[in-house]
Formats: sequence, structure tokens, C-alpha cells
Amino acid sequence: MHFVYRDYPFITFYSPGLRAFVVFALLWTLIWKGIALWKAGRNGHLSWFVALFLLNTLGILDIVYIVWFAKKKV
Repeated sequence: MHFVYRDYPFITFYSPGLRAFVVFALLWTLIWKGIALWKAGRNGHLSWFVALFLLNTLGILDIVYIVWFAKKKV
């Protein structure tokens, strides 16, 4: 059986610009999520760690945690 793209019109929706956006969003999310998870783990914030791990908000929740809720080292 041969795969025919015209039978699946949603596949052609992925233009190079959309692909670039998806790659950028993925990298953006992974960087912020990594930093936030590392800080939550080091600070012993288990509930924050679980929430940050399970929820994908394109880095918004991760940035909120880092800026307002992570412990500041003096």
C-alpha cells in the first residue's frame, strides 16, 4: 500500500514557517522547563516539581515559578 498525501490534507498544512515555530517552541519550552525543574528539585518543592513536569504552558508557568516562587540565594 502506497501512502498518498492528498488523502491527508492536514499534512500539507505544515509549512516550513510552522515547522520553524514548532522547533522554536520546543526548544524554548525545554530550556525553561529544565531550569524550573532543576530549581524546584533543589529547593524541595515537590508539588511545584510535579506541576511543572506535568503541565506544558510553553514556559509560562516555568518562568512564573523561577521569578516569584523559587528561593533566592543571597
